Amino acid sequence: MVKTIHLHQRDSEPYHDPVSYRQLVGRLLYLTNTRPDITFVVQQLTQFMANPTVMHHKAMTRVLRYIKGTPGQGLLYPTTSTIQIKGFSESDWETCPDTRKSILGYCMFLGDSLVSWKSKKQNSVSRSSSEAEYRALAIASCEIQWLTYLLTDFQILYKQHALLYHDNNSARHITANAVFHERTKHVEIDRHVIRERLHNKLLHLLPISTSAQIADMLTKPLEPIVFNQLLSKLGVINIPSPS
Repeated sequence: MVKTIHLHQRDSEPYHDPVSYRQLVGRLLYLTNTRPDITFVVQQLTQFMANPTVMHHKAMTRVLRYIKGTPGQGLLYPTTSTIQIKGFSESDWETCPDTRKSILGYCMFLGDSLVSWKSKKQNSVSRSSSEAEYRALAIASCEIQWLTYLLTDFQILYKQHALLYHDNNSARHITANAVFHERTKHVEIDRHVIRERLHNKLLHLLPISTSAQIADMLTKPLEPIVFNQLLSKLGVINIPSPS
């Protein structure tokens, strides 16, 4: 996506063929199962399937050009990966111009292999960036819990603490602080969710710099250089197609 463009409901005139727009977005949704690099932009395009505009169609055309230029790109799963869950959680506050809701993103690794990722608009409006980041942490911790259950179902012995990386100091401090105060009353439920998992030693919550936050590409448009740097950390490689 173009970093400076924020798609919204009335950014241009209606697109003349909304049916074809919906069909193409539906196909792109299936592609996100193997292409995490387009997850955020497809999440954005799905917001406007009822009444797409010309600007939305241009954004989708840009995605199609990107896919056409990278036919051999996909996830690489190395055989040397260890049984260690590592997660990255991020949120972009008030991203949606229409609803002012925030976008959350997370990506989960089993060793060095990306196994789960999501870009999603939060269900409610957050009153602060700390609240948005904290809700993203809670949802990421739920995904970690589910992955541990999945490993158990596969009869894979897993006793290590999962590692969850987050770059917002305020959200991490709220998690560690056992005292409720005015700015955290409205996030009490999410606070209990993440604190319970920390107390049960399911995961460790660790700081990370914003420049190294892989989940950043699941919450906002990025410059090409930053996008490609984070893409390599996701384990996405581009195998040249045979001539």
